[in-house]
Formats: sequence, C-alpha cells, structure tokens
Amino acid sequence: MLEINKEDTPSDFETLIEQGLSRRSLLKGMGTSALGLFFAAHPLSKAIASANSALLGFRAVPASTADNFVVPQGYVAKPLISWGDPILPGAPQFDPSGEQNSAAQARQFGDNNDGMSLFPLSETRALLAVNNEYINKEYLYPHKGEAITADDVLKAQYAHGVSIVEIRKRRNGHWQVEQSSTFNRRINVATPMQITGPAAGHPLLRTRSDDSGRSALGTVGNCANGMTPWGTYLTCEENFQYYFAASSPVELNAMQRRYGLVEEDEGSHWFLHDERFDLSKHPNETNRFGWVVEVDPQNPADVPRKRTALGRMAHENAELVINSDGHVVVYMGDDARGEHIYKFVSQDRYNPGNQRDNRNLLENGTLYVARFHAEPGELHGTGEWIELSHGKNGLGVDSGFADQAAVLIYVRAAATVVGGTTMDRPEWIAVHPDNHSVFCTLTNNRHRGVRENQPVDGPNPRAENHYGQIVRWQPEDGNHNSDQFVWDLFVIAGNPMVHPDTLYAGSANVNADNMFNCPDGIGFDADGRLWIQTDGEFTNDGDFLGMGNNQMLCADTNSGEIRRFATGPKGCELTGLAFTPDKRTMFVGVQHPGSEGTISHFPSGGNSKPRSTVMMIQREDGGVIGT
Repeated sequence: MLEINKEDTPSDFETLIEQGLSRRSLLKGMGTSALGLFFAAHPLSKAIASANSALLGFRAVPASTADNFVVPQGYVAKPLISWGDPILPGAPQFDPSGEQNSAAQARQFGDNNDGMSLFPLSETRALLAVNNEYINKEYLYPHKGEAITADDVLKAQYAHGVSIVEIRKRRNGHWQVEQSSTFNRRINVATPMQITGPAAGHPLLRTRSDDSGRSALGTVGNCANGMTPWGTYLTCEENFQYYFAASSPVELNAMQRRYGLVEEDEGSHWFLHDERFDLSKHPNETNRFGWVVEVDPQNPADVPRKRTALGRMAHENAELVINSDGHVVVYMGDDARGEHIYKFVSQDRYNPGNQRDNRNLLENGTLYVARFHAEPGELHGTGEWIELSHGKNGLGVDSGFADQAAVLIYVRAAATVVGGTTMDRPEWIAVHPDNHSVFCTLTNNRHRGVRENQPVDGPNPRAENHYGQIVRWQPEDGNHNSDQFVWDLFVIAGNPMVHPDTLYAGSANVNADNMFNCPDGIGFDADGRLWIQTDGEFTNDGDFLGMGNNQMLCADTNSGEIRRFATGPKGCELTGLAFTPDKRTMFVGVQHPGSEGTISHFPSGGNSKPRSTVMMIQREDGGVIGT
C-alpha cells in the first residue's frame, strides 16, 4: 500500500487521485486536522503498487497439505527443540509412550510452544525464551486424558508456562540448545510470582493461601509475548478460564462470566486435584491470572512479576515501544470475539543509562482502549484512545468499579462502559521499525453482524468473518502518547478462487498464489518485512479450498505485496518468531501438529508422535532471511 504524509507535494496528491481515490473521499475518511494525510487508499480501492518488492527476495512456496515444514528454494529448516526435550540437569529424554511422570516434564521443554524472544549474550550465544501455552491430552497421557490422576494434573501444569534455554552457534552456522547451561529454566503453574502495580493487595486478589493479594503461584495460557529494551521477557496469559471449575454449586456474577468462566469442567480436571482451581472454594484465584508477566531471562533466581497496570484480559502479546518523549508504550490485543485493543503508557520515562530503574516502568501508568471511527462503507478512518481511569469517562462506583484496581481487574467491562470498539479477535500487534505504523491481526469472528453488540463496522467490515484481516494505524504526528490516530486495513484475507464478491475474495493484495485465512502471529524484522503467521482452518475445502495447511507469509507494507514463505505440517498453526541480530537465522514455532483429528508425525517422521517444535530457518548461502 502506498503511503503519503504531510510533506507530500500537490502533484503527489494528484497522482493518488488518478489511482482511484478522490480528494473528497480521502478527506472525509481522514479529516483535515493535524492528523494530516496518512494512508492514500485501502487495499480494496487500488491495485498493488509493486509486484516486485525489493524487500521480498525469495520465491514464494505453494500451498501445501503435506506433513512437513516447507520453506523456499535456497532455504533450509531444521528442528531446534521440541516438546519433551531435556533442558535441565537430570531430565530424561522424551518418552513417546506418555508414561513419563510430572517430575520428568518439569525438567523438559514445555508443550505447545507459542510466542518467543531471543536475548543475545554474544555473537555465538543467546537465550531463547519460549511460551508453552497448553497441552494436548491425547499426546501427553497414555490414557488420552480419560482417567486424570493428581500426578497427571501436575504433569500438565509443568508442561505449561515458559521455557528458557541457552543456544549456541556451531562452526557449521547452526544453533544448538545447551542442556547444561545454568541459564536454562522452566517457569510453570507452580512458580512463585509477585503481583505488582495498582491492583496488588486488592481484596479481589486475596485468597486463603495469600491474604496479602501480592504473591501468586504460576502462570498459565501463555500465548504470545514481548520484550523490553532493559532485557526482560513479557509472557502474556491468555485463556486461563478453561482451567477452573466448581465442585459444588456456585453463582458466577456478570464480571466473572465476561471472562468466560463457567461452573462446568472444560476438560482440564485440575480442580479435582488442585483446590485453588475450584471456583466454589477459591473464587478470587481466577483474578490472579490474565496478566502480562515480566521475567528476567538472565537471572534464573528472578521472581516473575505480574504487571496489573497493563490490565487483565486474554492477552495475546505485548508490543513495547519507547516513545519520542521517553515514555514506554505497550500495545495489547484481547483475543476474544468482540473484545478490544489497548494501549498502556508508563508514568515514568525510560532511562537507557539506568536499566535497574527501568525494571519498574511497567509498574504504573495509564491504560487506554481504542475506539475506531469510519464513514459507512469506508475501510479507513480516524480513531481515539479512551482513558481507563477510575473517576473518568463514566468509570465509577455507579458503573460497578469501586476503585482503579477494579477497573484493571475487570478491564473488559470498563472498556465497554467507555465505548471501546468491539473487534474481530485482536491477536498480535507489531510496530514497524520506523516506529510510525502499528499493525494488529484480527483473526476471525463468527459473531460479527450476528450479535447486537458486534455490528459490522469500519475495521470489522464482514458479517460472520471467518477469514480475518490486519488493521493498521498511525498515531498523530508519530507520537504514540497521542490519543488520536488514523487507520486503514492493510489486508483483508479471503479466497478469490471461491468468492466473486470483493469482501470475501479478499483485498487486492490477496490472490490465488498467496491466499490465507486467520492471520494470528505477526512481527517485523529489522529491515521492515512483516511476517504473518496463520492459525485457521486447514480443511482445504469449501471456503478454505486451496489454502492448505497453516502458513507463514511475508509482506512489504509499503507496496502491499504478500508472498507465502513457509507452510507447516498437518493440523498445526505457525506461531512465534525471533531473529538473530545478524538477521541470518529465524526461529519459528510449530504448535499442535496432529490436532483436530489429523494424522501427523512431525518432526521425526515415521510413526512417531507429533510434537510441537521450534524450527531454525537459514539460507543455504548464509544470507539475510527474506532477501
């Protein structure tokens, strides 16, 4: 997509008009205030500016239904680490029978790896922090989850959380896990943690085991991630609600139900053997999950901190930028249908000369929710950030919030009160290296246009949306602390081979060679390539005919061109990515191969059990990834 700014000349503007966008429609969508002119056109109103992007130097791979990991010609992909690989002293090798006990899993790499970040130690050494989101009962247990014991619950809990491993570069250029490293660490559902920030100590966070409301046990549902310039890892708790159930009748209130809590067991059976997950006995335990957790990967003794100032939700990732004024800004999506996009702005400023003090920057600040505006039928417009502070914008006792802690603990309800825009499952958010443009994947929403509180609107233009889209915005004057922004849709996923209508065929930068559904993970490399990972339908039939397995694509956000870079094995999603500083190795996660009844033997082949795996991708000639 072509971009313009306030410095564009009149002749440049006339060129844009010739490409099919009238001055009247542009100004109607963008306004003529200090926001200036931002996106010249949205994908449905113009052809792709260039089909030969200088950023994208690889030959696209076709869609695939094979049970392997496919990369472009001239590239090689190898497993780095898989679920069950030993990473701590005394850990046994992976046992495919499922008979290993909880003590073994506690010392092995966790299951269903998701978001990840790389922390370089030198040119040949680095720490890789990887989320382990959940487990697959059919593969974790020999009984496939039909007869859960107390040790089975522990085994599942130890497979969750975060795995931190040291990796080293060998003479052949490949990276390898160092099992003997003292940096290696497992963080799981039993790891002691601190609750910090404005909600710490609040009665809603107090339990029988912690009457202070400041000490928690563990992290769960660790989906995507973030990292800070002061060297810490941000792991984000997403779907914690599935681990709770009630052993006796309990009446859940509206706030609890807003977070998806139900009395019935969702299948984990944890409440049967770990009392703190019993809603009827420990109702406040749920409030201690759904946070962004800050971890120091270089200090194995570090106590992780749950940062309540960033709000409680089904966190997808936490994209952190240092604003021009020094304030830390964190963008976050709440991954549920009809939920919202948020922004946190730190109270204090980043000080590159004092990294110790920076460790407290996520302790206090202001949280906002996004409201998008658009004229009817327009796919671009303006937006504003609405403050979520007690005593402002209707957030008070009368609306159900006794104090700021309650606003943060029940931030979903607060976002509704102030009028945040309901979105099509906001997932990962990524900021372009130029620090100007922000991108968020909106993966799908079967409720859009069906439920009254989720109408079809600007950034969510389709009813019963099953393909997804990526929204892009730019803050006013490049200031991430501003409460104003302009937005458009960078891409609308679809299937032009099935649907003749524009909205479901996809935007102009989607074609038969790169079509996809349900964009999920995204991230930029240092050169500005946007990497897009999918977690959608892999039936390869009906609306999804020709799309094959889940995939990873690469986009030039200036030209709008998108090419498919990799395809995953059967039943998986591709999620999580990290680069070495020299840009010559990419790490990508393959999560849950063999899910939903598919038959997979990835990564070992033969008749082996499928295992979630971090893949290492390099060019055969040692060059920069993507060129």
